[in-house]
Amino acid sequence: MIIAIDGPAGSGKTTIAQAVAARHGLTYLDTGAMYRAVTLLALERGVSLDDDDVLGALAFDMDLQFGTGADGVSRVLLSGRDVTDQIRTQAVSQKVSFVAAHRKVRDALTLRQRKAAVTGNVVLEGRDIGTVVCPHADVKIYLVASVEVRARRRALQLEEQGICISAKTLERELLLRDSHDSGRALAPLKKAREAVQIDTSDKTVNEVVEAIVSLAAGVGTREDASC
Repeated sequence: MIIAIDGPAGSGKTTIAQAVAARHGLTYLDTGAMYRAVTLLALERGVSLDDDDVLGALAFDMDLQFGTGADGVSRVLLSGRDVTDQIRTQAVSQKVSFVAAHRKVRDALTLRQRKAAVTGNVVLEGRDIGTVVCPHADVKIYLVASVEVRARRRALQLEEQGICISAKTLERELLLRDSHDSGRALAPLKKAREAVQIDTSDKTVNEVVEAIVSLAAGVGTREDASC
């Protein structure tokens, strides 16, 4: 089974996708972390965020692995280095939309994502999973939430990193990112026609997970796990 979960930043994709994967015993793939990893590499190496060729090469060649820490939490490893926290910094968050808009970056990472999904039994979360990466996914979910709620969630994440940024500032950044992600010509953020939209603003994680699990329960298993 392939479950595709899309939605804007702060809608709850990561937390919910991980929980759904755990409930079903499926592999979890955070495609957004891939774009963040390319962005982190570009910033560390001083690569121009306008250079499609170099950014595409980074996306194609980078040694990126996903693992699970001793605490059971998903970890992101870049050339063996744990960058789970680094890819969630403000510096990366503010630039990742620009990196993700490049065709060669998207081509390289879409290929990686499809290879990861071809075995089936996976939950993928991102912004174009149900529309581009896995248009034939068994279950398609589109998560949304008010910008106020999304900003509060992001503020809490940053506080855990010792960073204090006002909710209003984060609201402006989220709206700007929404505009970039939805307005780009290549694989824009949008709801797949068959996707079930769930507003997570006033729902608990468990409520959303149960809704998705219920939807998945009504879907038959395919022999062909292609996207």
